[in-house]
Amino acid sequence: MEVKIGVQHAPREIVLESGQSAEDVERAVADALAGKSQLLSLVDEHGRKVLVPADRLAYVELGEPAPRKAPRLPPSGPESRGTRVITA
Repeated sequence: MEVKIGVQHAPREIVLESGQSAEDVERAVADALAGKSQLLSLVDEHGRKVLVPADRLAYVELGEPAPRKAPRLPPSGPESRGTRVITA
């Protein structure tokens, strides 16, 4: 799932793909905002831990990851090389 975190006094948001469920992320955010933890701690899909001070959280946006588009490849075959193909 895609998680966007806005941090106060930071010009850019933090964006990560997390393997955690929406409920787990929401629980971690709620605990941080309730003062149960001083840090919001999330793990991305590569196993890296992201820590944000709870008192600096501006917003957290949860969403599904955007589908990745396949790159457009140039055509292959004789037609792409300028060769004319004649079929009977």
